[in-house]
Amino acid sequence: MPVSSIPRTSLMLTSIAAACVLTACGGSNHNDTASTTYSGVVTASHFVASSTSGNPTIAAGYYAGATVCLDTNGNGKCDSGEASTTTDSKGHFSLQSSASGQLIADVSTKATNTASGSAVASHLILRASAAQIADQGAANIVISPMSTEVQRLVEANGTSYATEKANLASRMSVPALGASSVTVSAADALGDVNKLSGAEQQAVLFEDNQLANRYTYATTKFDRGDMYPDNLAMAGGDPSIVGASGVTALTAVKSTQTQAPITYAQSQQAAFNVEGIPRYDNVFVIMLENHSVGAVTGTPGILGSSSAPYINTFLSSNAQFTTYYATGNPSEPNYTALGGADDWGIVDDNWWGCGAGTTGANAPTDVAFTGGTASDGAPLAATGALPPQDATHLSNFTSAACSSTGSIANHNIKSQPSLFTLLSQAGMTWRTYSESMNPGQDPRSDSIADTAVSATYTGPGASGTAFTIPNGLYKTKHHPGMAYQDVRNLPEFHADNRTIFGTQYDATALAQSKAYPIPAGYNYDQFSTDLANGDVGNLNFIMPDQCDDMHGVGSDPSCASGSTAIVQRGDDYVRQVVAKIQASPIWTNPNRKVAIVVMFDEGEGSSTSCCGWNPVTSNVNQAPLSYANGKYTPVTTTLYNQGNHGHGNSIFGVATNQANPNVVDSDAYSHFSFVRTLQDMFQIADPQQPNTYLARAKYTESFIAANIANLPELAGSADTHFDSVRPMNHAYITPATYTQKLNAVDVTSTSLASRGPGPDPTQINIWSLKSAK
Repeated sequence: MPVSSIPRTSLMLTSIAAACVLTACGGSNHNDTASTTYSGVVTASHFVASSTSGNPTIAAGYYAGATVCLDTNGNGKCDSGEASTTTDSKGHFSLQSSASGQLIADVSTKATNTASGSAVASHLILRASAAQIADQGAANIVISPMSTEVQRLVEANGTSYATEKANLASRMSVPALGASSVTVSAADALGDVNKLSGAEQQAVLFEDNQLANRYTYATTKFDRGDMYPDNLAMAGGDPSIVGASGVTALTAVKSTQTQAPITYAQSQQAAFNVEGIPRYDNVFVIMLENHSVGAVTGTPGILGSSSAPYINTFLSSNAQFTTYYATGNPSEPNYTALGGADDWGIVDDNWWGCGAGTTGANAPTDVAFTGGTASDGAPLAATGALPPQDATHLSNFTSAACSSTGSIANHNIKSQPSLFTLLSQAGMTWRTYSESMNPGQDPRSDSIADTAVSATYTGPGASGTAFTIPNGLYKTKHHPGMAYQDVRNLPEFHADNRTIFGTQYDATALAQSKAYPIPAGYNYDQFSTDLANGDVGNLNFIMPDQCDDMHGVGSDPSCASGSTAIVQRGDDYVRQVVAKIQASPIWTNPNRKVAIVVMFDEGEGSSTSCCGWNPVTSNVNQAPLSYANGKYTPVTTTLYNQGNHGHGNSIFGVATNQANPNVVDSDAYSHFSFVRTLQDMFQIADPQQPNTYLARAKYTESFIAANIANLPELAGSADTHFDSVRPMNHAYITPATYTQKLNAVDVTSTSLASRGPGPDPTQINIWSLKSAK
């Protein structure tokens, strides 16, 4: 489908209108002389928690006690006069009607999901189109999330049932969940999942569960009568801030679109395009370190650098966000913010139990792991409740600040959700791929030096000399989920911390390790294995070691912090990782959406207050708000007295297997914006309920304006737009009279320095474009 510069939401409305013809959307075609018996089943799936392999267990079943009707007017409701029936204990239905159209299954909370044996938690409406009924036959209809998805795609793309049925089958016919080859026929994709088996059934159930989550959310939007499109997806700006107290006239622009109460068909489109961010199957985030857009004293910049030719080609050939802000300096606060939308007052790189104490409310409560096997067959070493307790495995373990409770911010974030826990609870998957972990080590501890491991780096910037492996090539401070107690206690935590190939210490070198016993069958490159077998996560964080991420550690000249050699080395590692992803079957499948993000944890510029920060100079000492009984209140703590103060502009590039190249979005975004974007992308939040967004990812401009009394750290803000968090969808059109606040230290000698005031001329959503095929 060709790309259009028309906003995606407008295209969607047009497509729905064009596609909602009588046959496709269920309009009636009465025949008073004949009656048809429609029969079949309504299938269900159920996510079973507690799998330790890294892949969820999904069970198959049916919806018993659901209402099935012939929706002759296509409004998504079982109206009076429309033939209806109730499914039996095995999900079977049968009804007669002389009309034709789509069938819908109205699954209320009085219905039962036989896969779980429990009442349905939330209202869900599914459908099967008239075209599907004609295809399957009136006596063999299967209503499911899959059948609903085919019709949604017909309406979104203006295509046919046959086309989207084939596309859905093709989409799932890739390596999946560890099976190197999965073939899903078109008939099976829309058939009864209970009658499938093996890898095919598991692939369908995994997809079915995610679709069921989406369509449950669509039903919620439909039942609430939400306005369509979402406020923060409206081209031009958020309509809810127009005239709001505390919002300056300079930034409160009017949307160029109109909203209306959502229809049934629109609710389903909205569930796959939350705040203008479409659903993606897999996202790979490659994390790099400590280099800004432009050169800073002692540290070369990245943009335009001859030492980073691949990254610059990646940026110019794909898409980039050019005004993207980190949380602060050093690393750990940024990674923690990327995992859960706040740095929680952490302003150092100390170990994840620092300041938590050994007893009391903040003390770590990790549980011992008995070992096992990951979904890819890799062995998992048993661990104790805590990793080795010494300063070589845990940064600053013995420091007085870390061991004295109350003298430093608590680094063990308890009872706070994160991207990892939300994905896990939804039956989706995540992975972290870390280079140069000691073979068989506890992923909660830093890697240690091992004189038995020696190798020569031979890539760009190489010195030509062999070096033994140093302390701290793998650091837990570079893990976005490590600080969160609930993440470390997820059943799949150990299975989801996986290995990736190295550039210096490869499998041959690491096999000589004496630091840890190496488990039999240890896989030094699970990343490549997982790509081949479709066993990657929905969300994947890729952490190169401290040489290949441009940080610097040890004595190898190619790993010297701030050198051109380390930039060359990191640049080439990105090239290798991207090449592997783009050669994988999930990337080359045109019916899947896959994205690669290349980003830096922080720049090396001066601090800049941006995007919901609590400035370092603040004396307010406010943690993020607490929410109870529909109200937000500030949580005062003497420990949350720093953090979230911003740290200049960082590189952020995006490649997708859907997008056209050369798209630039220069609006101001942050780590918190990225977290909000990922929550929208995987539909693990609801824009109508700000409390569903993680920590400061909820700090939109309208939220700040409505809650300013409870946000003392922002009370002095003269620019709610700049302080706010938005999904990275480029819906906001910068007014001609408004100049964005770029960090002068970062933009010196870069193309950003010459950017003038006024609207960004490239009003295109980086995530939602489709390549012409």
